[in-house]
Amino acid sequence: MSTFAVRLKEQRKQTGYTQKQLAEKIGTTDDSVYSWKKGRSQPSIELLCELCKVLDVSADYLIGIAEV
Repeated sequence: MSTFAVRLKEQRKQTGYTQKQLAEKIGTTDDSVYSWKKGRSQPSIELLCELCKVLDVSADYLIGIAEV
């Protein structure tokens, strides 16, 4: 599993959002969030930015370039 998938799952759980709630907050479907979590696909740059805002983390952290 990719670093992004692992960190996305961890951060989503820390915020207490369900996949559906997270998807609604960033303007996508829960199927998309599920696919990202499973490492089947990656979000667009625009959705990655929204994820970072909602989860309060940097893109560098989510994609595995930086640590917390």
